[in-house]
Amino acid sequence: MKALAAPIAVSLGDPAGVGPEIIVAAWQALKASGPAFVVVGDAKTLLARGAPAVRRISDPMHALAAFREAVPVLDHPLPEPVTPGLPAAFSAPHIIAWIETAARLAQHGAAAAVVTAPIAKTLLYDAGFAFPGHTEFLGEICGVALPVMMLTAADLKVTLVTIHEPLARVSALLSRERIIAVGETTARALRNDFGIAGPRLAIAALNPHAGEGGALGREEIEIIAPAVAELRRLGYDATGPAPGDSLFHPEARLTYDVALCMYHDQALIPVKMLDFWGGVNVTLGLPIVRTSPDHGVAYALAGAGVARPDSLIAAVKLAAEISARRQRA
Repeated sequence: MKALAAPIAVSLGDPAGVGPEIIVAAWQALKASGPAFVVVGDAKTLLARGAPAVRRISDPMHALAAFREAVPVLDHPLPEPVTPGLPAAFSAPHIIAWIETAARLAQHGAAAAVVTAPIAKTLLYDAGFAFPGHTEFLGEICGVALPVMMLTAADLKVTLVTIHEPLARVSALLSRERIIAVGETTARALRNDFGIAGPRLAIAALNPHAGEGGALGREEIEIIAPAVAELRRLGYDATGPAPGDSLFHPEARLTYDVALCMYHDQALIPVKMLDFWGGVNVTLGLPIVRTSPDHGVAYALAGAGVARPDSLIAAVKLAAEISARRQRA
């Protein structure tokens, strides 16, 4: 892969979680080969969590030369140290600022992509964070009303029609228009960012047995099937609604390029069962490239030296691949 014109910006995430140490481990794994990244966050936290050396830089482009020798950091320091495993309220506004700074760098071309280390949303709410997660926050920063969450692991890609919503609200949030919009954004991303010329979309049902002809719910009849029909009318290769319990086995996965899922766990359970350590979260529909590891802050593991960096490494590599494809286009 051709070297990127700018480094990837990695936001530190919650400094009390595993983010800092998996960032250090990812740098150890990638320092010789790349892709190069620059961390947006607190340099002292990285040193405390195992970084053999950090290089504080003022220009993200300096990360390209520094990456082999030290972890490059745009240092936005915390007022005091954070203890691994113990979330600190004073860190919340800094965590939010690190994410926004990384996104702005990508918007202005100073970073090739954004990779976000894990956050715990509950910690951020008292600091004014008004979003269910990274996806919605980045959509707000980029002026995108309906960013789409994709998870990818091994040979499975899934996107979500509703994201961080209570299960009791999902049915009321579903609409033909929303499913069509997610389908179109997904198809464009598969073509432009993943190089799939004719993407095949499998649309999941909401209810058991795809509603059993209306006996177990009418969402399939009144919302999902009409949305699938409209996607087909618009020229997309879309099928469904398919029962969720028969959509993810190996033979089924051969029949589509992505599964559009109606709610969070319908999508994330099969991804994490398939490849818990290597899954990657990708935000579709943004003018910037954004990926993240497909796991949380793992406070119980923080500081113990046992957190695996596989998902973060995969997220950095995928961000670089998508960014390179966009550069070529």
